[in-house]
Amino acid sequence: MKLLKDILYRAGIQDVVGNTHLAVEQICFDSRKAEKLSAFVAVRGSQTDGHLFIDKAVAQGSKIIVCEDMPEEPVDGVTYVKVKNSAEALGVMASNFYEDPSSKLKLIGVTGTNGKTTVVTLLHRLFRAMGHKVGLLSTVVNLIGIKEIKATHTTPDPVQLNALLAQMVEEGCKYCFIEVSSHAVDQRRIAGLTFAGGVFMNITHDHLDYHKTFDNYIKAKKQFFDGLGADAFSLFNGDDIHGEIMVQNTRSKMHDFGLRTDADFKAKILENHFQGLNLIIDDREVWSKLIGRFNAYNLLATYAVAVLLGEEKMEVLTMLSNLNPPDGRFQYTRSETGVIGIIDYAHTPDALKNVLSTIAEIRGGNEKVITVVGCGGDRDKAKRPEMARIAGDMSDRVFLTSDNPRTEDPASIIKEMEVGLELAHQKKSLSITDRREAIKAAAATAQPGDIILVAGKGHENYQEINGVRHDFDDLKILTEMLNLVS
Repeated sequence: MKLLKDILYRAGIQDVVGNTHLAVEQICFDSRKAEKLSAFVAVRGSQTDGHLFIDKAVAQGSKIIVCEDMPEEPVDGVTYVKVKNSAEALGVMASNFYEDPSSKLKLIGVTGTNGKTTVVTLLHRLFRAMGHKVGLLSTVVNLIGIKEIKATHTTPDPVQLNALLAQMVEEGCKYCFIEVSSHAVDQRRIAGLTFAGGVFMNITHDHLDYHKTFDNYIKAKKQFFDGLGADAFSLFNGDDIHGEIMVQNTRSKMHDFGLRTDADFKAKILENHFQGLNLIIDDREVWSKLIGRFNAYNLLATYAVAVLLGEEKMEVLTMLSNLNPPDGRFQYTRSETGVIGIIDYAHTPDALKNVLSTIAEIRGGNEKVITVVGCGGDRDKAKRPEMARIAGDMSDRVFLTSDNPRTEDPASIIKEMEVGLELAHQKKSLSITDRREAIKAAAATAQPGDIILVAGKGHENYQEINGVRHDFDDLKILTEMLNLVS
């Protein structure tokens, strides 16, 4: 149990009405969870405004309200704390409540449109292989050591996030690797955290349904690096045209990595095929099970972080060569007839282009590339025609289908994708709303040696339709269909 006055430290207080020497057993921002001895923080969200639920929180027993606007009719016996930004205050209060766990381990944040999950997963596996106790917070899963905790967001809310970090500290973790999404930065989910380092992978058009403009998206990512302390490091992709912009105002120690630029951490691809990558990293040759140029960047960033955290270079390279790729990231299967199936989480234009470019680099020349791709509902609509255009440009056959339609009509999403297909590509494209049937059709079309890419869902084992999640695993279904037609 903590006192309110202690968890309000650095929370941006502007006014207080009532007693701050009150006991607090939990912090909440959902009024349904408010109860006696809870502090309710009224956060303005993109969907709802927590200020509308202050009365409900009080009715459920909460005696502490943290808000940006004081209510016109305060309730006797309730303490009201006015703050400059309640989302920021929530993060700071959560950190204080859990006794600042992020300062008790080395917290490394990885941001970028693509590559976040792969890099934090590789870092978690690498540091565990080197004998460290490590935590992981990712889109796919949250891990404390090897104990799995289901992930619901790319970056958890501040209360859950600090609770997980506190658990990691309690269980002896020395490091934690976390994906930092643009939403998390903009919504102040990482407020109050102390980062030992930040990594920028790349930035391309995504999440414009939320950020509205690409400039806003860039600014959201940049805020993460602006907030790093002088004791932290920032590592950025020197080959990305926005890399240097990200670290312009940072106080952290700057380092870059790249395949093309004369960076602090450099790599060169010697071989790239379906069995893996052969690289030179900092003048040392290393083999990896990961596939593709984009994974060369992911491996190089992983190596650079490990070296910046003080690990010995040769040990890092040796361990890297033994690591497996994360589930759903260029995951590879083959039928008895020699049809190659690839599952990838590519759900942005750049990610799809990267995967198809990798296939183009590796293919022998005669085999056909068959792409099954859709776009998620209730998300950035601007990328829909672009995804179809890229698939049409870089594939011999295209099946447009559903991804996670959520609350949208799948057929309408596909129609918006079709707009991006050039006339010449329309003849080699087919729209099939049912994703399972689209994968089945792709498998039936494939000849021995052809390559089928099923893009968009990757590791996800469900399909979300009208708020309901149905069992759906791209890899299982593709493998089943390939065996059916072989």
